[in-house]
Amino acid sequence: MSELNLILLGPPGAGKGTQGKRLVDDFRLPYIVTGDMVRQAVKDGTELGKQFEAYNERGDLVPDELVIAMITQRLEDDDCADGYILDGFPRSIPQADALDTFMQERGRSVTAVLLIEAPDEEVARRISGRRCCVKAGHVYNIHFDPPKNEGFCDQDGSRLAQRDDDAPDKVEHRLAVYHDSTKPLIPYYEERALLRRFDGSRSPTEVHDHIRATLATLRLEEKL
Repeated sequence: MSELNLILLGPPGAGKGTQGKRLVDDFRLPYIVTGDMVRQAVKDGTELGKQFEAYNERGDLVPDELVIAMITQRLEDDDCADGYILDGFPRSIPQADALDTFMQERGRSVTAVLLIEAPDEEVARRISGRRCCVKAGHVYNIHFDPPKNEGFCDQDGSRLAQRDDDAPDKVEHRLAVYHDSTKPLIPYYEERALLRRFDGSRSPTEVHDHIRATLATLRLEEKL
């Protein structure tokens, strides 16, 4: 079976995380979330983490060269040999070019870019209602997927909190950054016949079924 190299694309809050976790269950591939890697580096107080923190506090994108270095190093790990699922990278044309160069140099290529689309109003509502447990990062939403006990995680009982970058003013800024820097990746990948579109306003199960069907078709085309 050929490797499966996937990129999840779309605005913050469109459902990329939900679909990424389901794809991990489907294909047993490493799920590489740029935001999680950045937050871990900040939490660990690494030199890179200190640089990331300054940008995160403003709600700005981390400079391309820092993110490219972090992600390409991760893609060299053995568990990425059969493929990967990228979420949050690339986020700009220079990052996409860097990934393309990195893959070509290793005789590899991106299989598909899965664009999960949702309107800004829906995205803002989803993100503002998102809460994460402070112990393990389990995610809930007070509007769509609330915990059984308000303010506490169902799985480990720890307190639920809103991430700093999920505050309404930060969400507005993140959406502006997405439209300015990341949305140009849509025509970029369309021109390369890699983009596949999915309606993120539908239920997570419907989106997942559509993605599974799309990937099955791609795999079948590979064999023909």
